[in-house]
Amino acid sequence: MNSLFVGLAVTDFSAADRWYTCLFGRAADVVVEPGIEAMWQLGDTVFVYIVVDPERAGHALVNIAVPDLETAVAEIGSRGVDPGPFILVGPGGSAGRKAPFVDPDGNSIFVIEIAGQE
Repeated sequence: MNSLFVGLAVTDFSAADRWYTCLFGRAADVVVEPGIEAMWQLGDTVFVYIVVDPERAGHALVNIAVPDLETAVAEIGSRGVDPGPFILVGPGGSAGRKAPFVDPDGNSIFVIEIAGQE
């Protein structure tokens, strides 16, 4: 593989676009089709996109790894998007921790910190 595109189905493009703009801290990098599909580039070959698809909306599970969970959550929170309680991964958090964020359609975006990785 040389690229990863993660698609998130939504019902209301405008609401989702505002929410993901706050989550990622910037407007979409590419508007594929105005009012239908937009994409954020999160790494050299990693992209997350929203697309209007009411039948599939609200069922996604996405993990985005960061080196420092507190810093990432504070930054996202400063933009008005707050997570649910941190979740320990593995016995006693031995594998890491994650902060759950839920978009307006119910898609779950977990910002994760993997234990032992910086």
